Amino acid sequence: MKFVAFERAKQGTGASRRLRNTGKTPGIVYGGEGQPQLIELDHNALWHALKKEAFHSSILEMDLGGKSAKVLLRDVQFHPFKQLVLHIDFQRVDAKTKLTMKVPLHYSGEEESQAVKFEQCLVNHIVTELQVSCLPADLPEFIAVDLSGLKKGTSLHLSDITLPKGVTAVVRGNATNPVLVSVVTPAEEAPEPAAAAAAPAAAPAPAAKK
Repeated sequence: MKFVAFERAKQGTGASRRLRNTGKTPGIVYGGEGQPQLIELDHNALWHALKKEAFHSSILEMDLGGKSAKVLLRDVQFHPFKQLVLHIDFQRVDAKTKLTMKVPLHYSGEEESQAVKFEQCLVNHIVTELQVSCLPADLPEFIAVDLSGLKKGTSLHLSDITLPKGVTAVVRGNATNPVLVSVVTPAEEAPEPAAAAAAPAAAPAPAAKK
C-alpha cells in the first residue's frame, strides 16, 4: 500500500493540537540509517487506510517530499471516544535486516470439514494473528490456513500449518506449539420446559377410612 506524508516542522503538544484542528495527524518515522523524521498526514485518508488489514500487516510505501521509502506501521494512538487519530509511528525497513511482525491468519474451509458438516461441532479460532520473523521481501500480507481436515475431538496446532518460505514463527513463553484452532462438541440440549411439564406429578394416595 502507498500513502503520502508531509514534513512537519514544529513539534510539541500545542503544535500537534493546531495540526489536528486543520485535519492533519502528526507522526514520526524512525529506524534505519536516517534520523527520526517528523511527518504529518491527511487525517481522513489515514482513517480510511487504518480500516484496511494490509495497512497494519504489510510493508508500506511512503511518499515523503517526492521520495519513496519502505516503512512499517508500528503504533497508533486514538482519541478515547472521538473518531480521531492522535499520533502515528512508522519504522523504516532495511531490506537486509530481518523484522518481527504480527501477521493475520485467514481461516477457510471449516464449513466443509467433517467436524462441522457431519458432526455438528463448533470451531473456535483461538489465535487470529501470528508473530513472525523474516526479511522484508518475504513478509506475507496474511497466512492462509485450511480447516477442511478438522475432525471431532481434534485441534490445530502451530506445527500443523505450513508457513511461507523464509518465514518463521516467533513463539514466546512455554507454549512452543500453541493451539490455533480447537474443535468443540456442543453440549446436549436440556429438555424444554413444556416436555418436562408433560409428565404429571403422581396423585397423592387417598386417606384411609376409619
